[in-house]
Order: sequence, then C-alpha cells, then structure tokens
Amino acid sequence: MSATARTLPRWPAVALAAWLTGCASVSPDGLRGDVQTLTQGRTGIADAALPAVDPAARDKARQAIDGWLAQPLTQDAAVRIALLHNPGLQARLAALGVADAERVQAITLPNPQFSIARLANSHEREIERTLAFSLLDLVTLPWRMERQAERMQVATLQAAQEVVALAADTRRAWLRAVAAEQVAATHERMVEAAEAGAELARRMARVGNFSRLQHAREQAVLQEANAQRARARLAAATAREQLSRSMGLWGAQTGYTLAEQLPALPATALPADGIEATALRERLDVQAARRQLDTEARQQGWARAGAVFGDLGLAYSRNTTTERESSHRETTRGWELDVPLPLFDWGGAARTRAQARVEQSAATLQDTAVRARSEVRSAWLTYRTALDLARQQRDEVVPLRQLIAGETTLRYNGMLASVWELLAEARASTQSVAGAIEAQRDFWLAETDLQLALTGTSPGALQGLASGATAASTPQGH
Repeated sequence: MSATARTLPRWPAVALAAWLTGCASVSPDGLRGDVQTLTQGRTGIADAALPAVDPAARDKARQAIDGWLAQPLTQDAAVRIALLHNPGLQARLAALGVADAERVQAITLPNPQFSIARLANSHEREIERTLAFSLLDLVTLPWRMERQAERMQVATLQAAQEVVALAADTRRAWLRAVAAEQVAATHERMVEAAEAGAELARRMARVGNFSRLQHAREQAVLQEANAQRARARLAAATAREQLSRSMGLWGAQTGYTLAEQLPALPATALPADGIEATALRERLDVQAARRQLDTEARQQGWARAGAVFGDLGLAYSRNTTTERESSHRETTRGWELDVPLPLFDWGGAARTRAQARVEQSAATLQDTAVRARSEVRSAWLTYRTALDLARQQRDEVVPLRQLIAGETTLRYNGMLASVWELLAEARASTQSVAGAIEAQRDFWLAETDLQLALTGTSPGALQGLASGATAASTPQGH
C-alpha cells in the first residue's frame, strides 16, 4: 500500500450520502396506501379498502366481512370482500412489501471494510490498519435512489393493475352467479309446466283420449326440461363457486345469500367520444410502460461507466512500525484509490445492452398503447351492442311473449285453443324471460370490461356477447 502523511479529505459527499441513506426507510404499510391511491375510482367503489398490515385493522375487516355476508350479497359488497380477503391479492401486496425492503437495501451504502494485520521479523514489528469502502457506491447513491424509486413506482402500478383486475373479475363472477340463479328459477317453472302437460297426457292416454305418439312427445318435453334444469342448476353452482373463490371464502362463509336480481339497465349509454384518449391517459398498464421507459432511458447514461469503473474503491490506512531494540515507533498514514484499468472491457457490451433495453421498453410502450386503443374500441362496441340487445329483450321480446300468452289464455277460455297450446306458450314465455336475464347479464359483463379497458388494464378476452356471437354462428343439431 502507498503511504503518505496527508489525511483523508472530508468530502461533503460523504455527509450527503450518509444523510440520504438515513432518510431511506421501508414503507410502514408495504406501499399499500400508494396502491389504494392508484386504484381510487378504478374499482367502482370510492372507498374500497385493501388488506391492512396492522392486526387490529385486520380484525375490524373480518368483522365487516361477516356483516356483509350476513345480508343479501350485493355486487359492491362482493368487491369489498374480495379486496380485503382474497389470498392471492394478499400475497401480491406482500411481494410488493418485499420489493420495497429490497429497494431500501439497494440504496443503503455497504458497510466499510476494516482490516488489521500484524507483521513481525527479528528487527521490527508492524501493525497495519485499513478502512476501505466502495467509492462508486458513494458517488452513484443519488442516481441509484432515483432509479430504485422509479422501479418501485412501476411495481406499484403493476400491483394496482392486479387490484383492479381482481375487482373486475369479482364483478363478473357476481353477475354470472346472480344471473345463473335467476335462470335456474325460470327452468324450475318450465319443468312445472312440462310436468303438468306430461301428467295430463298420461291421464288422457289411459282413458283412450290420447295416442301413444302424443303421450311420448309430452314425455320428451318433460325430459328435455329436466335436462335443462339440471344444466341450469350446475351453472348456478359453478358460478357461485367462482364468486366464492374470488372473494377468498371457504367453509361456513360460502353459505351467503345472493341478491335476488341483476341491476336494472341504464337509461343512457356511455358515449364513444374520447374513449381512446381516456384509455391512454388513465390506464395503469400504459402508465407502467411509460414509467419503465423513463427508467431505462435514465439508466442508459450510467451503464458504460458502471461496467468500466464498477470496482472503484477508496481506502484509508494507518500503519505502525516498532523497532525491537530501540522501541522506536513510527506511524504512517495515507489513503489509497483503486481504479480499474479498462484494458479489455471498455463497456461496449453494457452500453449496447442498455440501448437495447431502451428500445425494448419503447416498443413495449407502443404495443401497450396500440392494444389499449383497440381494446377500448372493441369493449365499447360490445357494450353498445349488448345494451341494444338487452333493451330489445326487455322492451320487445318479453312483452310480445306476455301478449301472446295472454291471448292464448283468452282463446283457451273461449274453447278456441287447447290446453297443450296454453302449456307450450307458458314454456315459451318463461324461456323468453331467461333470455332477457342472460342479455341483461351480458350487458353488465360488457360494461365491466369497458370500465376496465378505460381506466384499469387489459380486460383480456372480452366476455359475454363476443363468445355468444361465436356460439350463435355454430350450427346446432336438432
């Protein structure tokens, strides 16, 4: 080691770095407050809460969940329960807290290295003391703090996307569960009408007023009605299980009672004006992609220097030499600067990699923006068509079936229509009600997708009408 009588300079950067490091601390709530702020207004509930870290707050949340489950479960209550109780979301928020702790660890200056050595020969004894630390970590501390803060903002935006997506999934599950129970109830009424027809046919066939063919047809109608009821009951049970999974419920908690019916259709539709601009401005995945690009662009300038001078170090030495015969002691002090020589690695690969990462982030941002524009347009078209179809079922189809059922009843009372026509019309009228319920469900599913595409994240495969259109285009066997 080189020795000199000069003392180690007291750089202002040392004090500044120590102060900055002392200011870095882990968020008490694991950044859950930041996630809740980002999701404000994007879950459909203004004051929706997330799982708390404090045990007392968790006990209060459990009491609130028990209160919501004791009443007929509404859509908003289901979303509140899912955000507080879904274990997958709790794991994701805990992972965000881990990332926050890693951020603080990354911007904390590494501990200095202290070494001591005792060397002796026949003439003298030497004691070496060295205190060393990484100079590059000290110089780049402000930049690393900014970089880690940007990374945590990206991670927080990604966690907020999962919160919004869970809220949307829970809304869809609630809509399907309520609609499935309503449809199952209509199938119960259809089975009752089919049973009445089959019983009447059996009696008439027994006294010789009905042929075996006519009797068999009514029996076939009953069997088909029973099969449809079984499928409707299965759909209601599976939809309810999906809702329970979204809310993180199990055991006795799954015995909740659902609301009796879906929300009414809105009087007016959301306009299509400005939906693309809203998506680009409000969507969390677009914001995350934009933030990632900013982070990579800032990192690019330091990539080459970090690769070349990553082992830059500074050390302070104090050596004491004592002669055995005269006991004369001599102390030398000084500092040492370790600078790597860029003979082989000039940082070209690191610079190329940083530039490629910037280009990758830019392309990802563009792809996210294009996808957001397309998804919001598709979601609005699905939403608008679903609303028109639901209104048609409510305002045209169901009233027509009710009119036909009423006229058939009058004709039956006047001896102009048979009981079989009356029963068949009752089944058809009940089927139209089931179709109206499904159309109403499809609209609210489309509305959920539209809200998610506007302010949250990618809704994925659009639900409801698009899949229904595909099914409708497939030929059905008779």
